[in-house]
Amino acid sequence: MASKSKPPRLILLTGPPGVGKTTLVQKVCAALKENHILTQGFYTEEVRSGGRRTGFDVVTLSGNRGPLARVSGGGQPQETQRHEPRVGQYSVKLQAFEQTALPVLKFPNLAGEKPVMVIDEIGKMEMFSGTFTQTVRTLIAREDATVLATIPIAKGQPLPLVEELRTKKDAYVFTISKENRNSILSEIAAAVQLSIKT
Repeated sequence: MASKSKPPRLILLTGPPGVGKTTLVQKVCAALKENHILTQGFYTEEVRSGGRRTGFDVVTLSGNRGPLARVSGGGQPQETQRHEPRVGQYSVKLQAFEQTALPVLKFPNLAGEKPVMVIDEIGKMEMFSGTFTQTVRTLIAREDATVLATIPIAKGQPLPLVEELRTKKDAYVFTISKENRNSILSEIAAAVQLSIKT
């Protein structure tokens, strides 16, 4: 939890898969836009075909899209799949992910208003990219950056970067559940706006 004297610059949403973290991120971004607050970054979206999930895409807030992961064996040469990292049934499309996500995580050196940096999510698939992990660390270390990010719920083998972020003194962690996901939006948006003003 963040100290009372200084509002957090790192706002984290966590919760089980499918609880609505990405939807909340999108709603917070829409609320910020209504208040003329810049946002920059990406969210992750399910890809479905024939009623089943076949993978995930990374979608930048400016509308670019690239694959993050696909179900293994989805029409790609086996040689290609053999060299891709895997999480469960998914092959991670590392190069496509980096080409889509990394450019929007470069913090702009602009005078005046800085954008809220949005990262959905900092998870196992994304962290196969060492460059992504380093970019996140650099961003979090900046005193002038407000970061809104999602992280997986703590279970199984911990992910070092995720646990480091979860326990940071200047982080505010919102745990999203089916019970609170429809009522917590204003609280998250307020935390982000408070961070920007300081």
